[in-house]
Amino acid sequence: MALTKKTDTLFAHTMPSYIGSYTLSVRDIQSMSAFYQDVMGLKPIEIADDRMVLGVDNVPLLYLELDESAELADPREAGLFHTAFLVPSRADLAHFLKHIAESRLALDGASDHLVSEALYLHDPEGNGIEVYVDRPYDEWIFDQDGVMMDTIRLDVQDLLQDAPAQVWRGMPSGTRIGHIHLKVGDLKSADDFYHGLLMQDVQEEYPGALFMASGKYHHHIATNIWQSRNSSGSREGKTGLKSFTIIFQEAAFHDKVLKRLEEANTEMAAKGDDLDVKDPWGNIVQLRKAAP
Repeated sequence: MALTKKTDTLFAHTMPSYIGSYTLSVRDIQSMSAFYQDVMGLKPIEIADDRMVLGVDNVPLLYLELDESAELADPREAGLFHTAFLVPSRADLAHFLKHIAESRLALDGASDHLVSEALYLHDPEGNGIEVYVDRPYDEWIFDQDGVMMDTIRLDVQDLLQDAPAQVWRGMPSGTRIGHIHLKVGDLKSADDFYHGLLMQDVQEEYPGALFMASGKYHHHIATNIWQSRNSSGSREGKTGLKSFTIIFQEAAFHDKVLKRLEEANTEMAAKGDDLDVKDPWGNIVQLRKAAP
Protein backbone atom coordinates (compact mmCIF):
# COMPACT_ATOMS: atom_id res chain seq x y z
CA MET A 1 0.00 0.00 0.00
CA ALA A 2 1.40 3.34 -1.01
CA LEU A 3 2.09 5.84 1.71
CA THR A 4 0.00 8.97 1.84
CA LYS A 5 2.01 12.07 1.03
CA LYS A 6 2.06 15.00 3.37
CA THR A 7 -0.15 17.92 2.39
CA ASP A 8 0.30 21.44 3.71
CA THR A 9 -2.97 22.67 2.21
CA LEU A 10 -5.18 22.18 5.26
CA PHE A 11 -4.45 23.17 8.85
CA ALA A 12 -5.87 19.82 10.05
CA HIS A 13 -3.14 18.02 8.11
CA THR A 14 -0.24 20.01 9.54
CA MET A 15 -0.64 18.38 12.97
CA PRO A 16 1.60 15.55 14.27
CA SER A 17 -1.07 13.10 13.08
CA TYR A 18 -4.27 13.35 11.07
CA ILE A 19 -6.93 11.19 9.41
CA GLY A 20 -6.00 9.92 5.96
CA SER A 21 -8.75 7.66 4.59
CA TYR A 22 -11.47 5.25 5.60
CA THR A 23 -13.02 1.99 4.44
CA LEU A 24 -16.71 1.13 4.25
CA SER A 25 -18.14 -2.37 3.99
CA VAL A 26 -21.06 -2.10 1.55
CA ARG A 27 -23.83 -4.33 0.18
CA ASP A 28 -24.30 -2.53 -3.14
CA ILE A 29 -20.99 -1.25 -4.40
CA GLN A 30 -22.39 0.15 -7.65
CA SER A 31 -24.98 2.42 -6.03
CA MET A 32 -22.54 3.49 -3.33
CA SER A 33 -19.83 4.27 -5.87
CA ALA A 34 -22.31 6.25 -7.98
CA PHE A 35 -23.36 8.28 -4.93
CA TYR A 36 -19.82 9.15 -3.91
CA GLN A 37 -18.92 10.15 -7.45
CA ASP A 38 -22.11 11.94 -8.54
CA VAL A 39 -23.20 13.51 -5.24
CA MET A 40 -19.95 13.80 -3.31
CA GLY A 41 -17.76 14.48 -6.32
CA LEU A 42 -14.98 11.99 -5.60
CA LYS A 43 -12.99 10.57 -8.50
CA PRO A 44 -12.26 6.87 -9.11
CA ILE A 45 -8.68 5.79 -8.52
CA GLU A 46 -9.07 2.00 -8.60
CA ILE A 47 -12.10 0.04 -9.81
CA ALA A 48 -12.81 -3.68 -9.39
CA ASP A 49 -15.98 -5.75 -9.02
CA ASP A 50 -15.61 -6.04 -5.26
CA ARG A 51 -13.46 -3.03 -4.34
CA MET A 52 -13.28 0.61 -5.34
CA VAL A 53 -10.99 3.43 -4.32
CA LEU A 54 -12.21 7.02 -4.61
CA GLY A 55 -10.48 10.27 -3.81
CA VAL A 56 -9.35 13.76 -4.81
CA ASP A 57 -6.08 14.74 -6.55
CA ASN A 58 -5.46 10.99 -6.98
CA VAL A 59 -5.20 10.74 -3.18
CA PRO A 60 -7.33 7.87 -1.82
CA LEU A 61 -9.94 9.08 0.67
CA LEU A 62 -12.57 6.31 0.57
CA TYR A 63 -12.30 2.56 0.03
CA LEU A 64 -15.51 0.64 -0.72
CA GLU A 65 -15.39 -3.11 -0.11
CA LEU A 66 -18.26 -5.32 -1.26
CA ASP A 67 -19.92 -7.75 1.15
CA GLU A 68 -23.30 -8.67 -0.29
CA SER A 69 -24.16 -10.80 2.75
CA ALA A 70 -23.38 -8.06 5.27
CA GLU A 71 -26.09 -7.13 7.73
CA LEU A 72 -27.16 -3.49 7.56
CA ALA A 73 -25.68 -1.63 10.52
CA ASP A 74 -28.10 -0.79 13.32
CA PRO A 75 -28.01 2.98 14.03
CA ARG A 76 -28.24 2.17 17.75
CA GLU A 77 -24.97 0.24 17.67
CA ALA A 78 -21.42 1.51 17.88
CA GLY A 79 -19.89 2.38 14.53
CA LEU A 80 -19.66 5.38 12.23
CA PHE A 81 -21.51 8.58 13.14
CA HIS A 82 -20.03 10.47 10.21
CA THR A 83 -16.89 11.01 8.19
CA ALA A 84 -16.03 14.66 7.57
CA PHE A 85 -14.68 15.92 4.24
CA LEU A 86 -12.77 19.16 4.76
CA VAL A 87 -12.78 21.58 1.81
CA PRO A 88 -10.16 24.33 1.43
CA SER A 89 -12.40 27.42 1.35
CA ARG A 90 -15.82 28.81 2.27
CA ALA A 91 -16.53 29.28 -1.41
CA ASP A 92 -15.93 25.55 -1.89
CA LEU A 93 -18.47 24.73 0.82
CA ALA A 94 -20.94 27.17 -0.72
CA HIS A 95 -20.40 25.56 -4.13
CA PHE A 96 -21.16 22.13 -2.66
CA LEU A 97 -24.34 23.50 -1.03
CA LYS A 98 -25.42 25.00 -4.36
CA HIS A 99 -24.79 21.63 -6.04
CA ILE A 100 -26.95 19.86 -3.44
CA ALA A 101 -29.75 22.40 -3.88
CA GLU A 102 -29.67 22.26 -7.67
CA SER A 103 -29.68 18.44 -7.51
CA ARG A 104 -32.81 18.62 -5.31
CA LEU A 105 -31.15 16.54 -2.62
CA ALA A 106 -31.98 16.86 1.06
CA LEU A 107 -29.48 17.69 3.77
CA ASP A 108 -29.68 16.17 7.25
CA GLY A 109 -28.52 19.43 8.79
CA ALA A 110 -26.36 22.54 8.57
CA SER A 111 -24.44 23.84 11.59
CA ASP A 112 -22.10 26.56 12.73
CA HIS A 113 -19.58 25.06 15.17
CA LEU A 114 -17.70 28.32 15.84
CA VAL A 115 -14.47 26.78 14.54
CA SER A 116 -16.14 25.58 11.35
CA GLU A 117 -19.23 25.62 9.15
CA ALA A 118 -20.70 22.25 8.24
CA LEU A 119 -23.29 20.49 6.09
CA TYR A 120 -24.61 17.00 6.85
CA LEU A 121 -26.08 14.21 4.74
CA HIS A 122 -25.92 10.43 4.44
CA ASP A 123 -25.17 7.87 1.75
CA PRO A 124 -27.57 5.18 0.39
CA GLU A 125 -26.60 2.71 3.14
CA GLY A 126 -27.03 5.23 5.95
CA ASN A 127 -23.41 6.23 6.60
CA GLY A 128 -23.20 9.78 7.89
CA ILE A 129 -21.23 12.41 5.99
CA GLU A 130 -20.13 15.91 6.92
CA VAL A 131 -18.72 18.44 4.46
CA TYR A 132 -17.14 21.41 6.20
CA VAL A 133 -14.73 24.29 6.10
CA ASP A 134 -12.63 25.55 8.99
CA ARG A 135 -12.64 29.15 10.06
CA PRO A 136 -9.15 30.70 10.30
CA TYR A 137 -7.25 29.37 13.29
CA ASP A 138 -6.70 32.85 14.71
CA GLU A 139 -10.48 33.16 15.10
CA TRP A 140 -10.77 30.06 17.31
CA ILE A 141 -11.26 30.65 21.02
CA PHE A 142 -9.47 28.52 23.58
CA ASP A 143 -10.12 28.20 27.31
CA GLN A 144 -8.55 26.07 30.04
CA ASP A 145 -10.32 22.97 28.70
CA GLY A 146 -9.33 23.37 25.05
CA VAL A 147 -10.97 24.82 21.98
CA MET A 148 -14.50 26.22 22.27
CA MET A 149 -17.09 24.65 19.95
CA ASP A 150 -20.85 24.83 19.73
CA THR A 151 -23.68 23.69 17.47
CA ILE A 152 -25.86 26.53 16.24
CA ARG A 153 -27.92 26.99 13.12
CA LEU A 154 -25.90 27.76 10.01
CA ASP A 155 -26.98 30.76 7.94
CA VAL A 156 -27.23 28.88 4.64
CA GLN A 157 -28.42 31.93 2.69
CA ASP A 158 -25.32 33.83 3.76
CA LEU A 159 -23.19 30.84 2.78
CA LEU A 160 -24.80 30.57 -0.66
CA GLN A 161 -23.75 34.14 -1.42
CA ASP A 162 -20.16 32.84 -1.63
CA ALA A 163 -21.03 30.17 -4.21
CA PRO A 164 -19.24 30.54 -7.56
CA ALA A 165 -21.37 30.92 -10.70
CA GLN A 166 -19.77 28.05 -12.59
CA VAL A 167 -21.12 24.49 -12.69
CA TRP A 168 -19.95 22.26 -9.83
CA ARG A 169 -17.63 19.55 -11.13
CA GLY A 170 -16.73 17.65 -8.01
CA MET A 171 -14.84 18.10 -4.81
CA PRO A 172 -12.17 20.78 -5.19
CA SER A 173 -8.48 20.05 -5.27
CA GLY A 174 -7.12 19.93 -1.74
CA THR A 175 -10.19 18.30 -0.18
CA ARG A 176 -9.20 15.72 2.42
CA ILE A 177 -10.67 13.87 5.39
CA GLY A 178 -10.70 16.36 8.25
CA HIS A 179 -12.04 14.15 11.02
CA ILE A 180 -14.01 11.03 11.81
CA HIS A 181 -16.85 10.84 14.33
CA LEU A 182 -17.67 7.51 15.96
CA LYS A 183 -20.61 6.10 17.87
CA VAL A 184 -19.25 4.23 20.90
CA GLY A 185 -20.60 2.25 23.83
CA ASP A 186 -19.08 4.40 26.56
CA LEU A 187 -16.87 7.44 26.75
CA LYS A 188 -14.49 6.06 29.38
CA SER A 189 -13.37 3.24 27.07
CA ALA A 190 -13.13 5.70 24.16
CA ASP A 191 -10.93 7.99 26.24
CA ASP A 192 -8.76 5.07 27.39
CA PHE A 193 -8.17 3.95 23.81
CA TYR A 194 -8.01 7.10 21.71
CA HIS A 195 -6.51 9.42 24.32
CA GLY A 196 -4.69 6.96 26.57
CA LEU A 197 -3.17 4.73 23.88
CA LEU A 198 -3.30 6.68 20.61
CA MET A 199 -2.41 9.98 22.33
CA GLN A 200 -5.21 12.08 20.86
CA ASP A 201 -5.65 15.02 23.23
CA VAL A 202 -9.14 15.84 24.47
CA GLN A 203 -9.94 19.28 23.05
CA GLU A 204 -13.57 19.55 24.11
CA GLU A 205 -16.07 17.64 26.24
CA TYR A 206 -19.70 17.96 25.23
CA PRO A 207 -22.68 16.19 26.85
CA GLY A 208 -22.30 12.58 25.71
CA ALA A 209 -19.30 13.25 23.48
CA LEU A 210 -15.52 13.70 23.41
CA PHE A 211 -13.60 15.64 20.76
CA MET A 212 -9.93 14.67 20.43
CA ALA A 213 -7.05 15.78 18.24
CA SER A 214 -3.36 15.72 17.63
CA GLY A 215 -1.77 19.14 18.12
CA LYS A 216 -4.03 22.18 18.32
CA TYR A 217 -6.73 21.09 15.88
CA HIS A 218 -10.33 21.15 17.12
CA HIS A 219 -10.77 17.42 16.52
CA HIS A 220 -9.49 14.63 14.34
CA ILE A 221 -11.53 12.00 16.19
CA ALA A 222 -14.83 12.44 17.99
CA THR A 223 -16.81 9.83 19.92
CA ASN A 224 -20.36 9.94 21.23
CA ILE A 225 -22.94 7.78 23.04
CA TRP A 226 -26.02 9.66 21.83
CA GLN A 227 -27.49 6.61 20.08
CA SER A 228 -25.17 3.81 21.11
CA ARG A 229 -24.80 3.89 24.91
CA ASN A 230 -23.65 0.48 26.25
CA SER A 231 -23.31 -0.96 22.73
CA SER A 232 -20.71 -3.69 22.32
CA GLY A 233 -20.87 -3.05 18.57
CA SER A 234 -18.81 -5.79 16.91
CA ARG A 235 -18.23 -4.71 13.31
CA GLU A 236 -17.88 -8.23 11.87
CA GLY A 237 -20.35 -9.00 9.08
CA LYS A 238 -22.01 -5.59 9.10
CA THR A 239 -22.11 -2.67 6.73
CA GLY A 240 -20.54 0.64 7.60
CA LEU A 241 -17.14 1.58 8.90
CA LYS A 242 -14.52 -1.14 8.63
CA SER A 243 -11.36 0.87 9.22
CA PHE A 244 -9.75 4.30 9.10
CA THR A 245 -6.18 5.46 8.84
CA ILE A 246 -4.22 7.77 11.12
CA ILE A 247 -1.21 9.27 9.36
CA PHE A 248 1.77 10.16 11.59
CA GLN A 249 3.88 13.02 10.26
CA GLU A 250 6.31 12.83 13.19
CA ALA A 251 8.19 9.56 13.56
CA ALA A 252 8.82 10.23 17.26
CA PHE A 253 5.09 10.60 17.88
CA HIS A 254 4.40 7.35 16.01
CA ASP A 255 7.01 5.57 18.11
CA LYS A 256 5.53 6.89 21.37
CA VAL A 257 2.11 5.58 20.39
CA LEU A 258 3.59 2.24 19.41
CA LYS A 259 5.35 2.00 22.78
CA ARG A 260 2.11 2.67 24.63
CA LEU A 261 0.32 0.00 22.64
CA GLU A 262 3.10 -2.51 23.33
CA GLU A 263 3.13 -1.71 27.05
CA ALA A 264 -0.64 -2.25 27.17
CA ASN A 265 -0.20 -5.61 25.39
CA THR A 266 -2.48 -4.42 22.61
CA GLU A 267 -2.97 -6.88 19.79
CA MET A 268 -1.52 -5.46 16.57
CA ALA A 269 -1.29 -6.79 13.03
CA ALA A 270 1.23 -5.64 10.44
CA LYS A 271 -0.39 -4.90 7.07
CA GLY A 272 2.32 -3.74 4.70
CA ASP A 273 3.51 -0.39 6.00
CA ASP A 274 0.58 -0.14 8.42
CA LEU A 275 -0.03 -1.42 11.93
CA ASP A 276 -3.66 -2.34 12.54
CA VAL A 277 -5.25 -2.15 15.98
CA LYS A 278 -8.90 -2.51 16.95
CA ASP A 279 -10.74 -0.12 19.19
CA PRO A 280 -13.10 -1.55 21.87
CA TRP A 281 -15.94 -1.73 19.31
CA GLY A 282 -14.10 -3.55 16.56
CA ASN A 283 -13.20 -0.59 14.34
CA ILE A 284 -9.81 -1.17 12.75
CA VAL A 285 -7.45 1.78 13.16
CA GLN A 286 -4.57 1.71 10.69
CA LEU A 287 -1.45 3.48 11.97
CA ARG A 288 0.78 4.75 9.18
CA LYS A 289 3.92 6.85 8.91
CA ALA A 290 3.70 9.62 6.33
CA ALA A 291 5.92 9.51 3.29
CA PRO A 292 9.07 11.64 3.63
